Order: sequence, then structure tokens, then C-alpha cells
Amino acid sequence: MLKHASALLLAVGLALTAACSSRPTAPAWEIANPIEPLPPPPLGITASFTDLKEPPTPARVRLGRWLYFDKRLSGDGTLSCASCHDPADGFSLKTAVATGIRGQHGTRKPPSFENEAWTLYPYFFWDGRAASLEDQALGPIANPVEMGNTHAHMVQTLQAIPAYAPYFAQAFGSPAITQDRIVHAIADYERTVMSGNSPYDRWRLKRDQSAVSASVKRGYDLFFGKAGCDQCHLGQNFTDNRFHNVGVGWDPAAKTFKDEGRFGITHQAADHGAFKTPTLRDVVLHPPYMHDGSFATLRQVVEHYNKGGEANPWLDPKVQPLHLTDQDVDDLVALMESLTGDTRTGTKVLTDFPY
Repeated sequence: MLKHASALLLAVGLALTAACSSRPTAPAWEIANPIEPLPPPPLGITASFTDLKEPPTPARVRLGRWLYFDKRLSGDGTLSCASCHDPADGFSLKTAVATGIRGQHGTRKPPSFENEAWTLYPYFFWDGRAASLEDQALGPIANPVEMGNTHAHMVQTLQAIPAYAPYFAQAFGSPAITQDRIVHAIADYERTVMSGNSPYDRWRLKRDQSAVSASVKRGYDLFFGKAGCDQCHLGQNFTDNRFHNVGVGWDPAAKTFKDEGRFGITHQAADHGAFKTPTLRDVVLHPPYMHDGSFATLRQVVEHYNKGGEANPWLDPKVQPLHLTDQDVDDLVALMESLTGDTRTGTKVLTDFPY
């Protein structure tokens, strides 16, 4: 009897071992990138994903992260979204303009989209031509100077990669790979790109007086006082998401702008040379500055505003000479440097993709 029982147990054990060994093993890219809960907003960002009409889902965010770093979205497989919006550079670049497909150069600085999930106004890009993060994701893919692809060819490329289908099914309920689903996933990943918990946040919100220097504290008083920077750089992301002409790019001889900015979209006279106010969070990570990268340092930016911008017929009336001292300029720069977050999500650079 005992002999039969032992034999039965051995047979069951062997069967279980065989079943476990035949169980499919998750591919390396899935093991390295499991579905994870949405990250909580860092200190300084008071909004929540539940505030959004359609919050991102963990499955869409993971899929979007793969797509964001996948160079196969470009026409020749050499560029990804991250090529021009690098996490290491605050989701911008340390160059005046981006370099696109076949070494072509754009005309504008890649803007950061940190904390853009909760923007009050649906304006994306320097000129506000995109109405959503989804629209913003679509634009560079088909731009012949940027990623140099077509939307149809991008879809075909991803449809030809069988390993992607299960992750589209997890994210959207079916394995269909469509243009709308691709950019929805990328946009949901971008919605989790947040910066906060900076020295500034710890000083202002945690009352940690040692988090910043005396220069930062003086810069704060200037920023919200004499310099009036908060007329445009306001709120938790230090931007009004509106458009202003501050004189950058004005050609006094030709009496025109090298880049007309928002005017090219609205054709309203008041929008000549107007560009979207950029966030100041992590701004120190991606010099040079302004829409054309024409200022090498933050000090040059402050000095531009100190002199009252560059006079032109459409100069924003908020731009006036500030009469700042050299110390004042240094203090304002110190304040902006204190906005560098030590908690930035979405910074994981992927090397493994579904194949």
C-alpha cells in the first residue's frame, strides 16, 4: 500500500513539475517593465490623475513608454520621441534646435511637457497648434524635418511587430493597433511625466528653511514682486500656458520676426512674434533658452527682461524695464535653479522593446 502511495505521489509531483516547466515565461522586456501603479504627483503638484476626464491607465502608460522610446516610429528607424525630448534634459534638449531625420535641423527648441497633464488650456507646442497631448504626439511623426514618417506607415510598421499586439490588448481591450491608440498610449505616458519635490517646494511647502539659499529667498521676493515674473510664470507649473511677444527673434532692419509664432496659427495681429510661456520647472536642465535657443544662459534671459525685451510694434505690455541690479539678476537665476526637481517620473530609458 505504501509503495503504491509513494508511486502516486511521485507521479503527481512529476506532473506538476512538467506543468510548471511548460508554463510560458514572460519575455525579457515584460519582466523588465511590469505594469505598475500610476506614480503619485510629487511635492509641489497638487493635482491628481482622477481630476482628468479620462485618467491614464497603468497598462496604457507602460505601452506608451515603449512607444515613446521606439525608434521604429520614425521613417528610417533612427529617431524616437525621446530623441528630441530627452528625460535627462527635462524632456527637452541641450541644443538650440532639434536634429531630425537625415540630420535636418528644426527651427525651434524642443519644449518640455513636464506636468502638462493638468494644463488648463489646450495649447501645445510653442505656437499652440496642437489641442492635446495626443495631437502633439502625432505632429513630429509626420513632420518631414523631424521623424519623417507618415501616420499610415507608422501603423503598418507596428502592426508588423507581433509582440506588440498583446500589450495593445492589455491597454485597450483588443489587439488592434491603430493611429489613435498609438498616440493615446504615448500621451498617457507623457501625462505621468512630472517634476516636483524641488528645493523650492521643500522650502515653500515643507517650511524647510535650509532647503534653499538666501539668494533663492531674495529671488522669490523679486519674482513675485519687483520683477513681476509671476504675471506669466504662475501656478504649480510656473506657466500661464498663454502666448506673449517678448521681442525674441525681432529683426529691426526688416521690421519683422524671423519666426511669427502664434500668428502663424491665428493670423491675429496681436499674435505676431508671440510664443507660449514655458514651464520653469527643471529649466536649468536644458539650456539654451527661448523658442529659438538664442540665449545661452538663464542670466541672459533675465537680462533680456531687465532691459524691457526687444521693442517691436506687438511687444506685450507686461514687458517693461525692470531696473534690476546685478545681484537681483543673480537671485532670480538662483530661484529658477531651485526649481530643479529630484523626483521626475518617466525617466527610465528603455532598451528592450516588444519584437
